[in-house]
Amino acid sequence: MKYRKLGNTDMEISELSFGTWAIGGSWGKTNDEESLNGLARAMDAGVNFFDTADVYGGGHAEELLAKATKGKESEIYIASKFCRAGDIEDPHTYSEESVTKYLEATLKRLNREALDLYQIHCPPFEILKDGRVFEVLDKLKAQGKIRYYGVSVETVEEGLFCLEQPNVSTLQVIFNMMRQKPAEELFPKALEKQVGILARVPLASGLLTGKFSVNHQFEEDDHRNFNKDGAAFNVGETFGGIEFNKGVELSKQLEWVAEGRGNMTRAALKWILEHEAVSTVIPGFKTVKQVEDNLGALEVKDFSAAEMKKLEDFYQAEIHDHIRGPY
Repeated sequence: MKYRKLGNTDMEISELSFGTWAIGGSWGKTNDEESLNGLARAMDAGVNFFDTADVYGGGHAEELLAKATKGKESEIYIASKFCRAGDIEDPHTYSEESVTKYLEATLKRLNREALDLYQIHCPPFEILKDGRVFEVLDKLKAQGKIRYYGVSVETVEEGLFCLEQPNVSTLQVIFNMMRQKPAEELFPKALEKQVGILARVPLASGLLTGKFSVNHQFEEDDHRNFNKDGAAFNVGETFGGIEFNKGVELSKQLEWVAEGRGNMTRAALKWILEHEAVSTVIPGFKTVKQVEDNLGALEVKDFSAAEMKKLEDFYQAEIHDHIRGPY
């Protein structure tokens, strides 16, 4: 396992880490025993950073992390997120009173006294521009309840704004072969500002695994079913904003990346790690096998400059115009 400095923090985190949305809920059926085994396998491989949120299974993902990391609290970094358990449009959701309650509930579920990284969970841009939520987070940081804070954003514009806030240590962004826009302007500025980048939705909700065919049916409680057109939350969080069948078609044209790299999953994760600004990539998982497959990305060959250019050109010519929602 290789480690990268997380922005301007004192944390050296595994370049491949894991998100816990899938084991919390909204990705179809899960099995807690399998989830815990997956977390254990990741830690055995040197993974020392996990991303979660209070709304992943109504806090269930945080509870699973508490069980998995018991006795390893000083070795394993945890990032969580807040605001989506309330009305994200209501300024009161971001008040000192509300955020403190969200944080205390998260700390209780995680069985920790302080949180390594606390992130605002894709709030409206107007909330960010208001600025008071950053003052609240500064207070919680001063109290020692959080070590650092960051923002999970939906758009490059939001990310650029957050880079101008003095104490934002990280940005979490959607970034994958089918969603390359952050690399153009946001990543260079994040490097300049020493702000860490957490790359989420790295496999475009599974499109970049190459395992789906047109008209595949997802389980009713899977966001790839109920949010496929953005009915529940930002459409970009599901398949990177690309209509599913079109995404399957485009993914077929990217199958060449797997040559010499085992499979598309490993190639897609490796491609993200080729970007210097990325501190870590956070794929999700539901099984030990998926954890092991994702870890395999660390062993595959680099992309050549010609391959990187080919993927960039394909994105601009064939993918960019099919992305729905703000980005």
